[in-house]
Amino acid sequence: MNLFSPLPQARAAETVDVLLARPGLRIERIVSFGQASPPGFWYEQPEGEWVLLLRGVAELRFEDEAEPRRLLPGDFLEIAPRRRHRVDWTDPEQPTLWLAAFYG
Repeated sequence: MNLFSPLPQARAAETVDVLLARPGLRIERIVSFGQASPPGFWYEQPEGEWVLLLRGVAELRFEDEAEPRRLLPGDFLEIAPRRRHRVDWTDPEQPTLWLAAFYG
């Protein structure tokens, strides 16, 4: 499999492909095309997450921060377990490609 192709075209929902799953570790390729978290929804997952933006543009917000973080290709961050966060925006004009590793 190639991370960059084929990329799905515009869809009503994100596309998530599990690339690797082992006890305590899951690696996913996520493709967004203008999707965002629903209003008022916050992720609060029990595992840690390391995410890398490979293509596109996104804004990710943490509940404990006043402003969203704008992510560009090459930007990555670690999200601690149970840290409330949401995707505020992804580019509706092009695919936004994420590589996410969930652990713990």
